[in-house]
Amino acid sequence: MRRFNAYRDNGGWTVIELVIVMVMVGLLVSLVAPRIDTTKYRVESAVQGLGVTLLAQERLAITKQHDIILLFDQADNAIRIHEDNNNNALIDLGERVRRVPLGEGIVFGRGGASARPMGPGPITFAKRVGGVPALVFHRDGSASEAAGFYITSVRAASGTVHATDARAIELEAATGRASWYRYNGTTWLRAF
Repeated sequence: MRRFNAYRDNGGWTVIELVIVMVMVGLLVSLVAPRIDTTKYRVESAVQGLGVTLLAQERLAITKQHDIILLFDQADNAIRIHEDNNNNALIDLGERVRRVPLGEGIVFGRGGASARPMGPGPITFAKRVGGVPALVFHRDGSASEAAGFYITSVRAASGTVHATDARAIELEAATGRASWYRYNGTTWLRAF
């Protein structure tokens, strides 16, 4: 007669084995988690999100056939987007305005990284709307000027220790095309 083993015939794991595996995974996570630099991922996420926002606004200007004004609010760490239906550069009644924050722990600035040819300021757009640097996407997809902006982490903005947190987005005037750059500690590399 064959002896029945309730713990092994089904090919599964015992509760003891599962507890041992869970304890081992917990120990590994507790050793590795403090070494993960989440700020690096936040900066990457912010630059990608802003790049996609710029592309979407350029496309919106073409689709709607009117100017889209992006106001770079350094004090608020955000970009305000104004759909200027009548192309008068004023926020009129009924025109949509929305705010896109940079992200948690992200600010405008280079944070110790060297300047790109677009200029040293955190936001290099010369055009001002209401005293705030602005970029205008026209209905043909062109941008108001060739310039850009830098973003970095709060920790990098306070010194040069984390200069590799710096990112830059530059725009071409004729096409409105955005190019993204990452600082590697010595030079700027094209990110995408």
